Formats: sequence, structure tokens, C-alpha cells
Amino acid sequence: MVEKIITLENVSLVEFLGPDNQNIRQLAAAFPGSKIISRGNEIKIQGQTAVISRINDILSALLEHYHQYGQITDKTVSQFLSSADEDLDEARMAASPDVILFGAKGGVIKAKTANQQRLVDTVLKHDLVFALGPAGTGKTYISVALAVRALKNKEVKKIIISRPVVEAGESLGFLPGDMKEKVDPYLRPIYDALEDMLPPEKFKFYLENKTIEIAPLAYMRGRTLNNAFVLLDEAQNTTPSQLKMFLTRMGPNAKVMVNGDRSQIDLPTKQKSGLIQALDILQGVSGIGFVEMTAEDVVRHRLVKQIVQAYDKFDVQQQQDQANRPVREYRPSYQRRQDEIAHHDPGKHPDARREDDGTQPLPVNQEQ
Repeated sequence: MVEKIITLENVSLVEFLGPDNQNIRQLAAAFPGSKIISRGNEIKIQGQTAVISRINDILSALLEHYHQYGQITDKTVSQFLSSADEDLDEARMAASPDVILFGAKGGVIKAKTANQQRLVDTVLKHDLVFALGPAGTGKTYISVALAVRALKNKEVKKIIISRPVVEAGESLGFLPGDMKEKVDPYLRPIYDALEDMLPPEKFKFYLENKTIEIAPLAYMRGRTLNNAFVLLDEAQNTTPSQLKMFLTRMGPNAKVMVNGDRSQIDLPTKQKSGLIQALDILQGVSGIGFVEMTAEDVVRHRLVKQIVQAYDKFDVQQQQDQANRPVREYRPSYQRRQDEIAHHDPGKHPDARREDDGTQPLPVNQEQ
């Protein structure tokens, strides 16, 4: 028999354990082959390893629920107890409706700002959503969490995440390794988000059996994406033809998200962004959701919000300066040359002399 002790910190014992420890008694009654003893702020569990692990998971979920809502009822305990191991996350989300997902380490993943919540609600109502906003607003993280939730809830059969591979000052050819090793750094933010949300073994399994695909945008050509949650990240770096190609991959029972940041376009100067064009073309199409995020939604370091605001202010000032700049009349080069000849002042030539400058003309050689 194995023993484990859980210490309750920053918890009101009466609200967590219930009157006369009824919540713990209810939990103990569900596992008759084990012992659950509450003394002070400690809960002692004795039993087989697998059972102790299951009880520990339920207690952890109950603690998360308590810290969010401030109380535990017998109905909450019953909800968690009635769930099988693989459905524990779904039970926790049912008890906490504003939670998108519980991460690999039990952390709560949910919208932190009004616009993030608006993004979550828009994805639930629309099959195609454009999420726009500056860096740090959680577009990618929230999108990946929604994709993982859809997979866990069996709403889709797979997750497909893509982004264009556009060089931002560096050249792929100078990076070491094969093509996968060259491209993976561009996809690293997506891997990081998924590793936060899925246990390592399950994440590896999903990658191996193609339940989760992470690939450059060029790999999407020619495919029809059915029964999938599809995310295109960094869409501001797509060309018009690339984005049109991606949007037309959408198959039956597919959810598609397109994320982008207008202020971070890494395309060549004369190349138009496919995202900017698509926003103009698709704005009036019914059934497509658009969510605009701002610097107020930045959830990174506090300085990131100030940096984004400073750059926004600079961009606005530049636009005003360009609008106020006088427009010079265009004249062909030959016309400019004729004007120069017409207004030519011989007196300005360095060899020219004034008639009244007092100097005598040079003598002329009359010799034959």
C-alpha cells in the first residue's frame, strides 16, 4: 500500500472540504479500496498506486475549481467522480465553463481580455475567422488552445497548423541542416504552445500518426482539409495567391482560423500582403468572423504593451506627415530642360562679366 500526503495552501478548509468533511467523504466512498483522511490542512491518501494517482488528479482538479470559484459543492465532486480518466479534462471544463483548456501541467488556459473572449466566442459561431492584432495579444496561443479543445471534444479528427516561411533578414540557405531543420525554427511558437497543452507522450503520438500536422504553407497546395481544425499563423506574410490557395482548401466540417499582424509584414517592399487584400475582398461575406485585437490585449511583459503603443503612435505620425507633404507637379525631363534654358541667366555663368564692372575688353590679335 502506497501513501501520499497533499497539503492544502491558501484554502478555506470549510469551503473546500464541505460541512463535516462531506466532500472528502464523498470522494472516499468512491474508492472503497483506499483510505482518504483529512487532518488540518493535510489530506492523506493510502492505496494502490493507480488509485492514488486517480484520487490525486481529482483533488488537483477540485483545487483548481476552488481557486477559480471559491467553493466546492457535492455536485462538483460528483461531476469529477463520474468522469473516466481520459474525460477528466472535459469534466473540469464543464464545471468551469469559461476555461478553454487545462494544460499539460494542470494550468488553466482561458481568455484573459475582453477581445480574447470575443475571439473564443467568434470561433464557436463561425467556420472561418480572421484574428488580427499586434504581437503578444495571444492570437496564436488562444487559437491553438481552441484547436486542441476541438480535438479532445471529438469535434474534429485532426489539427493542421501552418505558416508561411518568409525570411525576416536571414536567408534559409545559410541555416544548417536539412529542409525540416531549416523550417522548424519558424514553427517553434506553435510547438511551444502545443507542448504547454498536451502531455509529451500524447503530443508525440499525435505527431507520429498525423493527428496533428505542423507544416509550411507551401505544403497545403492541392489538399482538401476535411474534419479538421486548420490554423494559418503569420498570415500577413502570405502573397494574395497563397492566401487564396489556403482558403480554398477548406473542406466539410472544417474550422479555419487566419491570424495576422498588419505591422509585421516581412514580404519584399513591392509585394502586396495577401492578408491585407483578403480583408478588403471578404469583409462583406456573411459567415466569416473578424476579430480585431489591440495593444490593450497584450498579455506579455508590461513593456510589450508600451512598445506596441509607441510604434502605433509613430506610424500614425508618419502617415500624417506624408499626407501633409506638398505634392510636386510632375514634368517630363525634356520639359524641365527647356525651362532651364528659358530661364538661364548668362550673368550667373562664372566666365560672364557685367557691362559696368569697369574692366576693359581683352585686345584682339589683328595680325594676319
